[in-house]
Order: sequence, then C-alpha cells, then structure tokens
Amino acid sequence: VQLVESGGGWVQPGGSLRPSCAAWGSDFTMYIMAWYRQAPGKQRELVALITSGGSTNYADSVKGRFTISRDSAKNTMYLQMNSLNPEDTAVYYCNLKHLREYWGQGTQFTVSS
Repeated sequence: VQLVESGGGWVQPGGSLRPSCAAWGSDFTMYIMAWYRQAPGKQRELVALITSGGSTNYADSVKGRFTISRDSAKNTMYLQMNSLNPEDTAVYYCNLKHLREYWGQGTQFTVSS
C-alpha cells in the first residue's frame, strides 16, 4: 500500500486548502483513514479520521473548520481546511489502518501573512 498526499503549500490566515491522499494498492473494505500533523518541536497529533463506514472524528482544535471526506471509488481521502491560522502550520501526514498502519510521506502546509 502506498499513500500519496498532494495539495500542500502556503496560504494566508483565513484561507482554505484541500489536500488529498490517494491510497494505491489498497482495496480494503474495512479501514480507518486519517490525517495527522506535526508542527516544529511538537509531537505528531491526530487531526481527523474517517472510517470505512463513513464515521468521522476531529481534534478539538479543528472542529468546525476542517472536514474530512473520502471517495471510495477513487481510494482517495480529502481534508477541506477552512479558516486556517498560523497554528495550523505543520507537516500533514496521511494514515491508513488495516491490520497494520501505513503512512504517507507528508506534505508541508504553511499559514502565514
């Protein structure tokens, strides 16, 4: 299984981004996909997750601003990020759990003016 993130970059405070994560080689019917992030000097933290059944969960810091979704036909997960602020600056990682964990290579998001 290979997870490939895309959509990283720079955005001004208050802006939006919509990164995606394509899961190559995964044809699982039951799984959990998630976005994690790691800011400089901080531990990696869970941002949002979505199960194969469509249930979602969010970190308190992003509730109401971020929306996780997936397109099962494309094996792709998305993270709509709105009202971004500098505290959202981090490397964002895609994660898939099915019997074991798989990680993407990470993509940098920078929120600054």
